[in-house]
Amino acid sequence: MLRKIRIIAAALVFILLALLFLDFTGTLHPCIGWLAKIQLVPAVLAHSIAVIVVLVGLTFLFGRVYCSVLCPLGVAQDCISNVSGRLGKKKSRFSFSKAKTWLRYGALGLFIVALVAHINIIVSLLDPYSAFGRMATSLLAPIYRLGNNVLAWLAEAVNSYAFYATDVWKGTWITLTIAVATLIVIALLAWRNGRTYCNTICPVGTFLGLISQFSFYKASINTEKCTNCGLCEKGCKASCIDSKTMTIDHSRCVTCFNCIDNCKFGGVKYGLALKKKAEAEQKDAPVQEFALADGNNSAVTRRSVMAIAWGLVMAKTLKAQENNVDGGLAELVDKKVPDRKTPVIPAGADSLQRMKRHCTACQLCVSSCPNGILRPSSKLSSLMQPEMSFERGYCRPECTECSQVCPTGAINKITPAEKTGISRGCSYWISDNCIVNRDEVQCRSCERHCPTGAISLHAPGHQQGQEPGQGRGQGPGGRRANAPLRTPVIDKEKCIGCGACEYYCPARPFSAIYVEGHHRHHTV
Repeated sequence: MLRKIRIIAAALVFILLALLFLDFTGTLHPCIGWLAKIQLVPAVLAHSIAVIVVLVGLTFLFGRVYCSVLCPLGVAQDCISNVSGRLGKKKSRFSFSKAKTWLRYGALGLFIVALVAHINIIVSLLDPYSAFGRMATSLLAPIYRLGNNVLAWLAEAVNSYAFYATDVWKGTWITLTIAVATLIVIALLAWRNGRTYCNTICPVGTFLGLISQFSFYKASINTEKCTNCGLCEKGCKASCIDSKTMTIDHSRCVTCFNCIDNCKFGGVKYGLALKKKAEAEQKDAPVQEFALADGNNSAVTRRSVMAIAWGLVMAKTLKAQENNVDGGLAELVDKKVPDRKTPVIPAGADSLQRMKRHCTACQLCVSSCPNGILRPSSKLSSLMQPEMSFERGYCRPECTECSQVCPTGAINKITPAEKTGISRGCSYWISDNCIVNRDEVQCRSCERHCPTGAISLHAPGHQQGQEPGQGRGQGPGGRRANAPLRTPVIDKEKCIGCGACEYYCPARPFSAIYVEGHHRHHTV
């Protein structure tokens, strides 16, 4: 029964988290967005002390249920391992293996150093939640969106608009390559040996494994009922049960209950560890020694080291407390992205430094952006982190979706009213690209679409309050015959860097006006 309950709960969490990354309409985020915020690494980066305490307390009570139920990457490994078992027709295909201590604690140490030093690339690659997010966004989302577009085409054929078409691909080749590489590594390990990734590489699994050694409820082997059949060991996907010595390495046990389900003689039980210890002491049985399976002195040393490491993480934590965008007359397909010296990041991120420190590149904001302007960065300093690109849309003042879904605190929650006053960049005009100078055609696109009125058109000798196009004798486009053409002038005190001017500019291949980001946002 315990195993069935775990499987149902894990399947439900996995499906909902996958839908969270696939949903581009924003319908599901208000309901299930909390699932992303209860992941351990996002909670640490967001300084969500309550979530951290609950997850650590849950592990102290019941063991690594986080890994077996709440972690989507762990559940994905179980799915791959089960498929492998069914195709190979081997239900008993695992065996006990000694813990690769140097690799486990080396990866955890590297992760903690990267977390404290804000080396976001390492944190992003090792965080299991973010790895799952990138795979869902890069591999599953395009298929999901393509299916949606087919439904939109069919619905339009019968004059129905229940569906609308959207961009199929929103990522970059670097993000796709990393997602594919991650999937290959995890799939190969899970296909052959179950939860190998969780117990050798994943820093979250190693950290929770340190706590689970002292959990109140544990699986244990009853030496009186055990017949040494080995079924518990052969069904343990964590490879942590040694049936010969009748011991369990609880630092690697993911509380999947497979061993209990496999045992035909009731030799494996899950219950209160203190009670089992008392019974063992009465019988003078050395059951209590399983917690130090790797050796007495080495285990104590690891506990001391990891206590210090956890102290560093807690010190860091406690230190801080739509949809289709409007189209223009010009084709947007051929518009090229300018080479920005400073990327434009979402309102609410406050600064590039904050984004670097908190973002794990999970791609949830990218997948949920209804305007289609967030893209994963290809720059090494901000690899896979979101930045704005305005060739397909602009950042609408009323949209705050990215700030609502971010689980790490990289993008603070803001309201539409607050967003309209946040300047995340400033527009610059390139005279050689402007069609007014290049084609001698009067254009008002940037002025007309600027939501803050930061752009106005001026002509040589223009006097304040006098419109060159007013009066009789106007030519095409509202311009008086022989009157000078007007070009844009940008009031940098009003510009908020929303990108509307860049998006609607008809100049090709590069817009005549583009947005350069601010290192630190400010209020206009």
